[in-house]
Amino acid sequence: MSDTSKWSDLTIRLGSALFMVVVGLIALLSGGIVFHLAVAIICGLMIWELVRMIAPLNAPLAFQLGVLSGLASLIAVYIPSGFALPLLLVPTFVGFAGLVRNRVIFMVFGVMIMLAGFGMMSVRSDLGFIWMLWLIVTVVATDALGYFAGRMIGGPKFWPAVSPKKTWSGTAFGWLGAAVVGWAFAAYTGASVELIGISIAVAMASQMGDIAESAIKRKMGVKDSSALIPGHGGVLDRFDGMLGASVFLLIVGQFVGFPPGLV
Repeated sequence: MSDTSKWSDLTIRLGSALFMVVVGLIALLSGGIVFHLAVAIICGLMIWELVRMIAPLNAPLAFQLGVLSGLASLIAVYIPSGFALPLLLVPTFVGFAGLVRNRVIFMVFGVMIMLAGFGMMSVRSDLGFIWMLWLIVTVVATDALGYFAGRMIGGPKFWPAVSPKKTWSGTAFGWLGAAVVGWAFAAYTGASVELIGISIAVAMASQMGDIAESAIKRKMGVKDSSALIPGHGGVLDRFDGMLGASVFLLIVGQFVGFPPGLV
């Protein structure tokens, strides 16, 4: 592959990324209903894309589940957690009943999407702007360093049968980027240096989310989850890393005491 072909999509990717950064920062800084709406819309779009991938001939069901998931995500953050959790699982059961094939894929990934959205809204509401920013920057650094290191260094592929572009060099540099983010946020907030290790683990979880989505696309024979974001594919393609990271933090944060050294 020539150097030109390696970087042929860089301009359009950067343009789309800049737009997403601006919109994301507005939502993140605003917090409250603005952030909750943004996350709910993203969850609804990811569910829509997921159903379109695994049941391409059932567009009405994809739309219905997307709307239902977005509404469930938005309502869940405003009610007690004990009632929010079953509400978040409702779209999964509705989808299970409506789908004929690939039900297990939908159930597993659907639950992951709903919990991830709830996790992001909870981090922003309960822990504040700084720690939601940490989560986002960790995932972005993992993805960005993995992208550039993979193309500049190359080397052995991570899992060529599922994700042919991912390399071990990109994977390792993603961990390094997350470690630097963890160190920087620990220094700024006064959190324990354990944040470095947690950041690396979050990076690994984000990579697992990325790989899981790649496996679904490979199974269904599609390149992207949709074409909503120029240069990036679909919303699910762009936020798959956040899925793994958010679900990981939602679960593990209950055990390690997050933020470390501040609780």
